[in-house]
Amino acid sequence: MPVAVYALTAGAFGIGTTEFVIMGLLLQVAGDLGVSVPAAGLLISAYALGVVVGAPLLTLGTRRLPRKSVLIALMAIFTLGNAACALAPDYASLMAARVITSLAHGTFFGVGSVVATRLVPVERRASAIAVMFTGLTVATLLGVPFGAWLGHSHGWRTTFWAVTAIGAVALAVLALLVPAQRAPEEIAPLRQELAVLRMPQVLLGLMMTVLGFGGVFAVFTYIQPILTRVAGFEDAAVSPILLLFGAGLAAGNLLGGRLADRGLGRSVIVTLGLLAAVLVAMTFALQGRLAAVAFVGLFGVAAFATVPPLQLRVLEKAGESGQNLASSLNIAAFNLGNAFGAWLGGMAISAGLGLGSLPLIAAAVTAGGLAVALWSLSLDRRDAPSSPPAQAAAAGCATAGD
Repeated sequence: MPVAVYALTAGAFGIGTTEFVIMGLLLQVAGDLGVSVPAAGLLISAYALGVVVGAPLLTLGTRRLPRKSVLIALMAIFTLGNAACALAPDYASLMAARVITSLAHGTFFGVGSVVATRLVPVERRASAIAVMFTGLTVATLLGVPFGAWLGHSHGWRTTFWAVTAIGAVALAVLALLVPAQRAPEEIAPLRQELAVLRMPQVLLGLMMTVLGFGGVFAVFTYIQPILTRVAGFEDAAVSPILLLFGAGLAAGNLLGGRLADRGLGRSVIVTLGLLAAVLVAMTFALQGRLAAVAFVGLFGVAAFATVPPLQLRVLEKAGESGQNLASSLNIAAFNLGNAFGAWLGGMAISAGLGLGSLPLIAAAVTAGGLAVALWSLSLDRRDAPSSPPAQAAAAGCATAGD
């Protein structure tokens, strides 16, 4: 991999850390700012919605600029936004700072994915995306636990100062290592870029992402009570088990990249099918502690094995002129899946179905994504031109008939 791809990984690490680290600091934030825990939880929801809104708007607004300049500007927004979080005097200020920070998220991953694919040969595009997204998995594995520990030990504001420092380092690395690029000489008309919103295969790709990750977050959002109240672990055991989950994310991300390089359509089906199967089996594995630990790791592998194939599928179907917008929209779709999965899991719990039902419900959601993928691939086969041998055979039959 070119070193510039690892520079994108550094940026992804910083952004991934700031999105998820607040999950481990809700009690501290709520107590310090004098708000309820549910109100503090809205800081997570607002961030996700900011990603959904900011991804398409900033992508379209920066389409005439060099890609490197866009990435640096986005990382600057991220860095300043986290500094504002650290300085926020009250809840409203913190909410505003979180939303501003989130605006850079979707466009960074969207534009970064496009840049990564153009730094490598065609046959390694999915692996390049996977390496970039490794920053997000490492953030989950190391950045979030460390940030939570730092916040518990020295106050939640210290965590945001640390993330600000990470952003400054990532900005410097991007400036030094990503190749300079000129502004595009020819820009497709806005109408042409927006045409991706009318492409059935792009919309199906976005639907796969929402449903696939909706299944992931229907379980992951409630993983702590699942482990303690269903599997019977002590609270102290949750963090080590989640480290195993994070390691699974990193391994699954790289696995998904390799599978997609070997066959994109097949990898979408295999990874979504694997995720659904793991979730079904997890329903029964939670009855035993050893099996529960093993399946938390497998869940991590299966969850992020879907990321490179789903991202590359949308890029491939968008065409050259719509790749930046489609890529950013797919990042927004991941976050929409996060919000949908968390809502669905909460609804299931409120309805009295219990925490133990969540893996099976999540499997059904992911199976919906798999059904959409199968439909999408069937359209590929229907629209594919006849192969030369088939055309030749048809011509021969016609000649014989004459």
